[in-house]
Amino acid sequence: MTGRSAWLRWRRDDSGQVTVFVVVLLAAIMLLAGLVLDGGRALGTKVAAISHAQSAARAGAQQLDLAAYRARGIVELDADAAAAAARGYLTAIGAHGTVSATRDTVRVTVIARSRPQLLTLVGVGAIEVTGTGSAHPRSTETTGGESP
Repeated sequence: MTGRSAWLRWRRDDSGQVTVFVVVLLAAIMLLAGLVLDGGRALGTKVAAISHAQSAARAGAQQLDLAAYRARGIVELDADAAAAAARGYLTAIGAHGTVSATRDTVRVTVIARSRPQLLTLVGVGAIEVTGTGSAHPRSTETTGGESP
């Protein structure tokens, strides 16, 4: 009987170890899933921010200085109108960012936030991402009365 009692004592000493292992493994899997899910959401938010910034910059780059074009044949932007058009685009889609415009370039930076779903369980707050875009006015050369 001593063999059997030693086996029972060994069995009692090992109790609960599998439960701890399962809890730690489950926590690690949840953390990994959170990184994948919330990281993907943050990446998607960044792609959307870049897209919005590029679209706003293109909207601004359509604001040409017609007086300069007619007088000198130079394609350049009306910087104030270009900045206003880019800001108007951002306002229309509900995005927030900064806009700067010169005679030849419109630059837009969009700031967006991604709210994590699983990582909030470990204290991760909103993830802020930025996207930038720029655009330049472009002229098309036509010959013989053709329209561009």
